[in-house]
Amino acid sequence: MSVSQITPTLFLGGADAPLNASLMSQKGITLIVNATINHACPAYPGVEFVRVPVSDLPSARLGDHFDRVAERIHGNHAGGTLVHCAAGMSRSPALVMAYLMRFRGVTLCRAHRWVQESRPYVRLNAGFWEQLLRYERKLYGKNTVRVAAVEETPPPPLTPRTQRWTRAMPPQQTNGLTQVPRSPVMSRASLISRSQLLTPTKKRNQIQQLQSLSN
Repeated sequence: MSVSQITPTLFLGGADAPLNASLMSQKGITLIVNATINHACPAYPGVEFVRVPVSDLPSARLGDHFDRVAERIHGNHAGGTLVHCAAGMSRSPALVMAYLMRFRGVTLCRAHRWVQESRPYVRLNAGFWEQLLRYERKLYGKNTVRVAAVEETPPPPLTPRTQRWTRAMPPQQTNGLTQVPRSPVMSRASLISRSQLLTPTKKRNQIQQLQSLSN
């Protein structure tokens, strides 16, 4: 993924961004914030390097680094700053949003919109959202964002192949009942016991009984 420009001197990207020497030179990067544990960053002359060793897990304490990283970004007057994590989707956007709240005077709602306009596919995990909410309360005494509850993902729709397979399934016998694939209007009462079905033998016996009664 390419880098996303947040401000004229602030850029957001993934782990592949700092490996591109020509890109770093083109953007005038003089500070790289690496919010990963395992991804190394090459050394460039005149470029500072800040490591934020945090995993992309809801339990990771990314908020402990909000002030330190924001201050380093704000204090970089020599050139541009690149903040990156593995994919540029969770850790690094959260750090950038914290910086925007701290030094650009915007709310969390505005910071998120700001980042998302430049990088639409940002996806922070729930733990980082909670830490940003606490940070916003610390800075502004209120929250402007409410994280929606995660809804259970519905099962995927049947494909034509699975639909054909469902229709082709033979009826199953369970407790004397003949079970068939259930349709939206079929209920348990629709299942008929085999004992309720009239077999040819039962039909013949009933006819003989009726004839004897009539005689």
